[in-house]
Amino acid sequence: MDYKTHNVCSRQIHFEVEDNKLTNVRFDGGCSGNTQGVARLVEGMEIDEAISRLDGIRCGVRPTSCPDQLAKALKAYKTGQNL
Repeated sequence: MDYKTHNVCSRQIHFEVEDNKLTNVRFDGGCSGNTQGVARLVEGMEIDEAISRLDGIRCGVRPTSCPDQLAKALKAYKTGQNL
């Protein structure tokens, strides 16, 4: 799946889901160390657990963050919305 991000430095998030668990999470752009860290931490995590942990995280004064955008992508995936 590919998700175009909004209001963050990364441009897009790519991920796959196998047996309700995240695999192959990758961010295009953004703070390389932070996005790689988030991607590795959620690898193998169930979708609902990742949403619970990442939803609502802000980046400074921005109303969202790269982790929050991943949570939004996962919510869209769950509801079958076009990513």
